[in-house]
Amino acid sequence: MVKKHAVILLFGGIAALMVAMGVGRFAFTPILPMMLEEHLISPAHAGYLASSNYLGYLVGAIALTIYQPKRLASFLLVGLLISVLTTWGMAEFNGLEVWMLLRFLSGAASAAVFILTSNIVLEYLSPFQTGFLYGAVGLGILLTGIFVPVFAQHGDSFFVWKGLGLLSLILGVIAWFLLKQQSSSNQIPKASSIAQRQESVKQILVFIIIAYSLEGLGYIVTGTYLVAYVKSFSSITNISSLSWVLVGIAAAPSCLIWSILASKIGHKKSLILAMILQAIGIAIPVIVPSLASVYVGALLFGATFMGITTLSIAFVKHVDSKNSRKLVGLLTAFFGLGQIIGPLIAGFLISGAGNYNTALVGAALVVLLGAMILQFGIRRPRYV
Repeated sequence: MVKKHAVILLFGGIAALMVAMGVGRFAFTPILPMMLEEHLISPAHAGYLASSNYLGYLVGAIALTIYQPKRLASFLLVGLLISVLTTWGMAEFNGLEVWMLLRFLSGAASAAVFILTSNIVLEYLSPFQTGFLYGAVGLGILLTGIFVPVFAQHGDSFFVWKGLGLLSLILGVIAWFLLKQQSSSNQIPKASSIAQRQESVKQILVFIIIAYSLEGLGYIVTGTYLVAYVKSFSSITNISSLSWVLVGIAAAPSCLIWSILASKIGHKKSLILAMILQAIGIAIPVIVPSLASVYVGALLFGATFMGITTLSIAFVKHVDSKNSRKLVGLLTAFFGLGQIIGPLIAGFLISGAGNYNTALVGAALVVLLGAMILQFGIRRPRYV
């Protein structure tokens, strides 16, 4: 019964993360080229919308770090409803100001659902199952990569937003049905072995948080502008949508793969490797412009961005599991701060240069800096 219960929670968590993260958070990326072509927004406006979403993500993460609700399932329902309604609402309203509000609320819902789902589900899952849980974001991205061009054949970007809103509603109902019976009184994890042996726990946590913040700043530039960049690079039909599908395909199994690797070589080395590979994936389409490099970049980006999230959460839980709930919220908050800064800077760089090259190379360097901070800041690899 315990294993069956864990499987039910796992599938509920997967559905919830697909709604709030895969669709609510990342659907904007494949729809962005349509909105640009329809002259609904400019590249700078795209940066405002993205940063508004990530400001909401930051606010949601901070709120759930400060206030930890006892009725997790009830708050999860609210988050899922907001995510569905704000996705559908992008089609019901027209205007930068109202879209910024909707993206802000969607970001807050994304953070809430991510943190609440993690708190409800994680303690019942094995490391192997945890990899499947966070792979849900990749599945959601794959879903948007497939359905956005399908919906686009039958209507404009407003029609696409409505279609994704309907998909979110279906997945949200499934998530709520599978998770609603979960007890709100989750047990506190056992004390961390590192926290008992290591005097510099806080120092390690600070470096993890700094590196994860830089990851948020760097990765989101590609997460926001990848499809639009590919669209500007090639006129081949659906090539931009294909790049986003490749991101989803690579992301779906990535969390499981990185979790297995971390069990063999440690969290620190795995994180550094993932961030270096991601930096390469972000920069290579610009440094070596070709369709092949676009495919490689999309695969490397997809294979690493949720893996880095999984590894970072596992890392802080490994270092100090007694405070893991607050640490997950803190990580998410600083990650959200990086996400706000990234699209704003990128939007101005893209508008000023007339291309995406400077923004993407800069993003790659920021992620690489995060890897270097982990390498030289955490000097006790035997524990991590």
